[in-house]
Amino acid sequence: MLTDLLPSTIDNTYRGRLIGLWLFGLLAVKVPMGVNVILNAASVATSADGIPVQSFGAAGASSFLSMFATWGLSQLLLGLCSVLVLVRYRSLVPFMFLVILCEHVGRKAIQLFYPVASIGEPPGTYINAVLLGIMVLGLVLSLWRSPQRRSGA
Repeated sequence: MLTDLLPSTIDNTYRGRLIGLWLFGLLAVKVPMGVNVILNAASVATSADGIPVQSFGAAGASSFLSMFATWGLSQLLLGLCSVLVLVRYRSLVPFMFLVILCEHVGRKAIQLFYPVASIGEPPGTYINAVLLGIMVLGLVLSLWRSPQRRSGA
């Protein structure tokens, strides 16, 4: 399993189950999500995540939105790296699943120590739950070797 996470040769050979590759392709949604957060930080924070930015005061809102947009940049970069792996370096699909999963879980763990108040049940909660499921299932399927997939796919 470790050799599938950290292959000795980085090439376009994907060894996992085909559905895992398709699930990995779905993570390309991080590219438009990241761009949207960068360009529309206040709107996304308020509508998708239910964060009452308007109650922070001018300086607090500005600081929060700056950090929120910076997080959008990290999502954009993870998404672009995922697209690169999908197109050119498929042997790294399990590794990228793990990286994105660690970022997601790590972010949620940090939010336990530094919680951000939200209003109601924001839709971002459900989107993140679906993405988490895709990441976990995709990681398992990408590590589960497919007997039919011996060469580059």
